[in-house]
Amino acid sequence: MSKTQTKVPPVNSAAILGGQPAFAQPLPITKPTIPSIAKLTSQYTQILESGMITNAGYVKEFEKQVANYLGVKEAVAVSSCTSGLMLTFKILKLKGEVILPSFTFHATAHALVWNNLKPVFVDCLPETYNIDPAQVEKAITPQTSAILGVHIFGNPADISALEKIAKKHRLKLIFDAAHGFGSQYQGKNIGGFGDAEVFSLSPTKLLTSGEGGIVATNDGDLARQLRVGRNYGDSGDYDSVFSGFNSRMSEFHALLGIESLKDLEKNVAQRNRIAQLYKKLLADLPGISFQKIAAGSRSSFKDFSILIDAKKFGLSRDQLYRALTAENIIVKKYFYPPVHEQKAFADYRNNPALTLKTTKSVADNILSLPLYSHIAEADVQKVSAALVRIYDERQPIKAEIA
Repeated sequence: MSKTQTKVPPVNSAAILGGQPAFAQPLPITKPTIPSIAKLTSQYTQILESGMITNAGYVKEFEKQVANYLGVKEAVAVSSCTSGLMLTFKILKLKGEVILPSFTFHATAHALVWNNLKPVFVDCLPETYNIDPAQVEKAITPQTSAILGVHIFGNPADISALEKIAKKHRLKLIFDAAHGFGSQYQGKNIGGFGDAEVFSLSPTKLLTSGEGGIVATNDGDLARQLRVGRNYGDSGDYDSVFSGFNSRMSEFHALLGIESLKDLEKNVAQRNRIAQLYKKLLADLPGISFQKIAAGSRSSFKDFSILIDAKKFGLSRDQLYRALTAENIIVKKYFYPPVHEQKAFADYRNNPALTLKTTKSVADNILSLPLYSHIAEADVQKVSAALVRIYDERQPIKAEIA
């Protein structure tokens, strides 16, 4: 071979080394699973013809069906999970400090700041990635008014431990259940724990209304006030009773939610099958671990993530990210950076005594793989094969992108 010739990579070489990518077109990390478009189109036409685009029957019916599914007294439809959290914090009259995990989506903390509350970030558990109850108890001060738990990737938090702490210290307990539709704790659907649980219905979720949220609660007075709050604080006579805002769900969004709810259990089961397939195919790879789901719990697997031990795997998370991207596999560093390190929360740095070492480690080494309710098993096998190939060629890959 002449000096000007380029060495031809092996046929099965990783794409980052010049081989053929695993996918000709990018494989998305997530896609919404939409119910029958033909049926939706017909019903949307009826809504338009009725002239009642909001504040009508579909929203009420959606709330009724969701409450029945979750096994709660009340389900209040709102425009987003974030707005649901904002209204819930306001109506519960929280003051001072609220304890929450840093390993979460940043909207969890944004909703607190919008209510002039101080987020107090605490560490997560290394295997479940959920908030560490022991760290919660250490962070309680006379200024603490509530605990805000999160079900990370649909994996239920240690609800019993958090309930005991909240009761002991007379604190409100709210859950950001953005990932929680389809999740179960000790055999019971997420939704009825604490003072309220707030769900997301955005396109990446198992139950979607396009955009939207649900506040689930067994507190009838809270639900009544939420319905007033989502309508500017106006109870119906134009004499607003408190400062709310427009957080209403439209009839279009509610209808999509109703149809999506019909397939929820099927989609949860499918995601759990896909998660188990990933685990089976990747089980023998050194340095790869999976989120632990407690016995008696069911994760919705809103996301499927792997944790990379760079020393054992031979590549860092960021190097693996680059190698998979070259294969046309869309992956995500999720959640990274952790919330306490983000610019928006620079004014809320924790007491140095509260270390977030586990949060930092998880955020620095986690990677979410493609998962959606209708993903083909063949695509999961190709993603897994690409990961194995990258591991097998870890040394030349590391040299290539060092």
